[in-house]
Amino acid sequence: MARGGYTYIMTNKARGVLYIGVTADIAARAEQHRNGTGSAFCRKYGLTRLVLVEPHDDIMLAIAREKALKAWKREWKIRLVEESNPDWRDMTDLIL
Repeated sequence: MARGGYTYIMTNKARGVLYIGVTADIAARAEQHRNGTGSAFCRKYGLTRLVLVEPHDDIMLAIAREKALKAWKREWKIRLVEESNPDWRDMTDLIL
């Protein structure tokens, strides 16, 4: 049976630096980013704000979505976040 996953976007502020990732455990991964152990890129730019989470029934679908999002233009990514999270609120507390 396939295990689900999540694609997500981290940032440091509204319309700031964006990081797109994929994980099977969004709560643990968000906590890693907040603690500075999630990725060198997030640590370097202080990306601790989880602003978008997309659940997927299959981890392979999550990986495909991550790759597609990384190929998007920056403005498309910003529009995607603002459609569901117009205030760029940190969603980490909602998932923990």
